[in-house]
Amino acid sequence: MNDAPTRTPAQAAPTRREQILSEAARLFAERGFHGVGVDEIGAAVGISGPGLYRHFAGKDAMLAELLVGISERLFAGGRRRVIDATSAGEGPAAVLGSLIDGHIDFALDDRALITLHDRELGQLRDSDRKQVRSLQRQYVELWVDVVRRLHPESYEAEVRAAVHAVFGLLNSTPHLGRPGALPGREATAALLRRLAHGAFAALSDGQALSDGQALSDGQARPEG
Repeated sequence: MNDAPTRTPAQAAPTRREQILSEAARLFAERGFHGVGVDEIGAAVGISGPGLYRHFAGKDAMLAELLVGISERLFAGGRRRVIDATSAGEGPAAVLGSLIDGHIDFALDDRALITLHDRELGQLRDSDRKQVRSLQRQYVELWVDVVRRLHPESYEAEVRAAVHAVFGLLNSTPHLGRPGALPGREATAALLRRLAHGAFAALSDGQALSDGQALSDGQARPEG
């Protein structure tokens, strides 16, 4: 399975900058941020190491653009899906389905970036790391709002825990096997989709938090 984002024939070929980022993500994920030199990234895209400095100030700038960029893309894409589905008159189940499908695309097509986030987030400057965290929180709250509309009987703490659990499930793709060892892309996507929907369905099927647990978490009982 290819870690680079897939493109349809109608999409333009990647720019040199995008090529550099794609190869940097792959190499950083394979060997670690400190295990890759600028010359190696340049060689992967067919230019000299010093030639990279026409596009990026250095490896730190590449890492920041990769991690901040994917956080921006996830949040913007999720918000667009919510707006589009809501504008079309879709209910919360369809909106959640659209969010799940969008995140599955990310999890299957950008596996290197998931590995990179898990291993190298601490390498970012404080300002960049805070930006990533802020975007991630907004992305989480986007999901929480949709799931609470679908499961109004559930406590907010339960819903937020479920959202994080589903992210962990979907973002497990780098650990499912080497590229090519998984079933076909569509089969893997279908499996992840069933698992994610099943996890959220458990909010209604499972036993709710007790009143004491809810109050200790500062959660009011949902009205229904």
